Amino acid sequence: MSKTLIPAQRRERIQKYLETYKIARTVDLYKMLETSEATVWRDLEWLEQKGIIERTHGGAMLSQRITLEPEYQQRAKKHPEEKQMIGALASALIEDGDIVFINSGTTTTQVIRQIRSGANITVFTNNLHAALEMGEPGFHHYLIGGEFQPRSLSVAGRFATDNLKQVYANKTIIGVDGISLKHGCTVPSNAEAEVIRLMIEHTKGKVIIAADHSKWGKVSNYQVASLDEIDKLVTDEAIDASAIETLAAHSVESLIADANSVET
Repeated sequence: MSKTLIPAQRRERIQKYLETYKIARTVDLYKMLETSEATVWRDLEWLEQKGIIERTHGGAMLSQRITLEPEYQQRAKKHPEEKQMIGALASALIEDGDIVFINSGTTTTQVIRQIRSGANITVFTNNLHAALEMGEPGFHHYLIGGEFQPRSLSVAGRFATDNLKQVYANKTIIGVDGISLKHGCTVPSNAEAEVIRLMIEHTKGKVIIAADHSKWGKVSNYQVASLDEIDKLVTDEAIDASAIETLAAHSVESLIADANSVET
């Protein structure tokens, strides 16, 4: 019977459950193990100390590491419809008169692509891919310059950050590779992380994360912001409800994109 399981057996079952479902509520775990909620919390604390899981609001999620920056085309193949919807909803948050920082990435490319033509706005970005495919953008669009980053089709480095230091925005829209309760927003490239941190530092307004549901629970190499440093998450309908609750506890508003977000 599960009531007689020793701690190592309980922790193994919790880990296997999370490997299957990625996220779990505490109530589900103590029912599965037929033990007390306090015992489950002690097991979760132990697993978190080992770096296997992260505790969340009312449960836990598997800690998933991203150590190598995927190439742009590889990332573009993942969740393309969700990214398009997120891009449409995030771009709709940009208002006339805004000065906006937008970083590199496949989701932020969708944001830039779907900004309405003729908008009275100014965008500063290191997203080379978006700039190359847009042609005439219909709004003020500045590349910040810098060293070419072939894996992400972006620019970064000292030249990029020196240029960014001369500008202040009133909104920043950021794409990231991982979002978690413990580690916040993370990316795999230090060069990109430096650009993002400076964008956030030079923003006198809302910091918005644009990321599909698969980014929740993932952790990469370099933190760019804690949850307390962001204001909104624009994501898709597949995001777990417990993620929305966790973010809300840190005063992060979750905006859910769907097919209605995209103009037809």
